[in-house]
Amino acid sequence: MALSGLMLAATAATAQVQPPPAGSQPVPPPAEPVAPSAPVVATESVPYGPGMKVNISADGSKYLRFITWHQVYARYTENNTGTTRAAGKPQDSQFDFALRRSRAIILAQLNPRFLVYTHFGINNQTAVSGGVAPGVDGKKPQLFVHEAVVEFKVNKYLSLGTGMHYQNGLSRMTRSSTLNYLAMDAPVTNWPTIEAIDQFARGIGAYAKGRVGKLDYALSVNESFLTNQTGGFSTPLGLGATTGTGSTATNRGTNTAQYSPQGTNHIYQGYFSYELFDQESNLLPFNVGTYLGTKRVLNFGGGFFYNQDGMVSRPTNNVLDAAGISAAGTGIAAFNNAANGVQKHDIGLWSLDAFYDTPVNKEAGTAFTFYGVYYNFDMGPNHVRFIGLANPGYGIVSGDASRRGNAVPQSGTGQVGYAQAGFLMPKNLLGPKLRVQPYAAYQLAGYEGLKTASGDQKNVNIFDGGANFYIDSHNAKFTINYRARPDFTNVNNVKYRPEITMQTQVFL
Repeated sequence: MALSGLMLAATAATAQVQPPPAGSQPVPPPAEPVAPSAPVVATESVPYGPGMKVNISADGSKYLRFITWHQVYARYTENNTGTTRAAGKPQDSQFDFALRRSRAIILAQLNPRFLVYTHFGINNQTAVSGGVAPGVDGKKPQLFVHEAVVEFKVNKYLSLGTGMHYQNGLSRMTRSSTLNYLAMDAPVTNWPTIEAIDQFARGIGAYAKGRVGKLDYALSVNESFLTNQTGGFSTPLGLGATTGTGSTATNRGTNTAQYSPQGTNHIYQGYFSYELFDQESNLLPFNVGTYLGTKRVLNFGGGFFYNQDGMVSRPTNNVLDAAGISAAGTGIAAFNNAANGVQKHDIGLWSLDAFYDTPVNKEAGTAFTFYGVYYNFDMGPNHVRFIGLANPGYGIVSGDASRRGNAVPQSGTGQVGYAQAGFLMPKNLLGPKLRVQPYAAYQLAGYEGLKTASGDQKNVNIFDGGANFYIDSHNAKFTINYRARPDFTNVNNVKYRPEITMQTQVFL
């Protein structure tokens, strides 16, 4: 019945159509029906593009973007001399797994002049360290805010922002993205004050950034995080060495600078880069490590970092007897007591660097990347700091817990040179899906605090060599890296320990 009704209605509607008036153009016949096009079959993986981006406006100028990534280690490490893997269990070497980074970013731009982004995650979790008690326990690491930023675009030359931010000065690599390194990781020397007076290379403060012609710049002022509040360096005695006991005890200054537990002055830093060829994005403060031939970039840069009275020391000519030790006291009064001999030192750092990334043969898909940087660090007399990335060791090495596991001299008063270079091999070398990029990196550092018994400075040499294997650009890759690491357990007899690491990275 319903079908009959529809047919009658269609007939009635046709009967109501009148013929065209005389002299009018005839109505053309209806077009022939077009067969539907065959479905498109993808012949290769679609490039990642903008990722998990939700457009709020039709033109995409208003959006929400989500980024998340994990970097996982599988590695063999020969430990520094005297390292234990667990309490009372010495261990010379081990094969282990580690979570180098696990992060997420939420980025929102709902007005062309306003930007909000939040960055959170964890880092350096192993089975023995990196947890809620980083040096002694690997379980339940603290999920913390890396960045929480609001930014306002004043004009095309200037944007202003505030919050917990990464608009660092000093060098290109101090502002590096962790997602697209050329080598497996940064040397960490590029963050000389990390986790001492900052929060994982971030600071609470305000910044100005922008671009004028080919000159890109970023300047910031941050709070200095308090440090060493309950450690040995929180008292003047911790800046010295005690010999003897009771009434015969003496404490002599070591003339070795440490971070001041009363450091509250602001940190000023900036970085300037002159871009000769293609311009790079400066929406976020994450400099690319290698473009894989998609850009031709040649940049020359320089930066600085300054924190007044950020370090303290006691000279060797300051000696406290038993009565002086008893009266030394703690806190700001003790640091300002002239009898204790505490001296304050500014942290003054600067660098010069160059970055070159270019396609070599576009048909073959080859590309070359180079980065080189010179650092000059003034952090008070004889200061040296040791850090081990995702440290697999546990326990004390020669009375110094900082030298266990895979720790190396990371920063200090002195000079550092670092260079890396890599070559993206031709397409199809390893098949249609996999690209390979061998690389090498070398760091040479001279810190005045690393001296042999004869008084000679002992340089730090670190070599890394390896290759990136790209499954889908930087979005899915794995890296194999070999490191020859100096073991400074005994500065008079530095040995080199091997590390072999495979890192798996996926980011969306």
